[in-house]
Amino acid sequence: MTDTTTTFDLGPQALIVARLAAAVPDDRLADRTPCPAYTVGDLLGHLAGLAVAFRDAARKDLGPTTDTSPGSTVPTLPADWREDLPRVLGELAAAWQDPAAWTGMTRAGGVDLPGDVAGAVATDELLVHGWDLARATGQAYAPDQAALSASYAFLLASAEEGNGGGDVFGPVVPVPDDAPLLDRAVGLSGRDPGWSPS
Repeated sequence: MTDTTTTFDLGPQALIVARLAAAVPDDRLADRTPCPAYTVGDLLGHLAGLAVAFRDAARKDLGPTTDTSPGSTVPTLPADWREDLPRVLGELAAAWQDPAAWTGMTRAGGVDLPGDVAGAVATDELLVHGWDLARATGQAYAPDQAALSASYAFLLASAEEGNGGGDVFGPVVPVPDDAPLLDRAVGLSGRDPGWSPS
């Protein structure tokens, strides 16, 4: 999958996710999301955890933050998440500004990955979970176009390698070929683009 990955700035997409998170009212934290096992609060906790993990993966600072499988526990939302989440998202974006982050080997979620693949996964996590958060909380979502293109390429390659299994998030949801690129990426991630909280 490394041939579908390009080096680019994660900053715009990280900022979009931070803005979506900032607009979530406290009384929506228990709401459901397109991730069946996660509430909005769980999803925010997951975003905080993955931001730290992929920040450290970019830095090649391997240890507990990069060794823990994301599915091992339900994420805990830190009490100071409104300050912590935008900070770690900013640190994630800054870490991937270093060209060295995209080279060599690293680790995230307990899996050893080439740097460029880890960068693609980080981008995809921000893109798809940004959609999850926006959809769960009724917010408009206009992702960064570079992140969307990279995420789509990564998800398509993953689905093709898994023979349509969509092994990144879940089984692929069929979406028409002429659908918007975001809808096609969402479908490849195992989500129904028409999902709503109700």
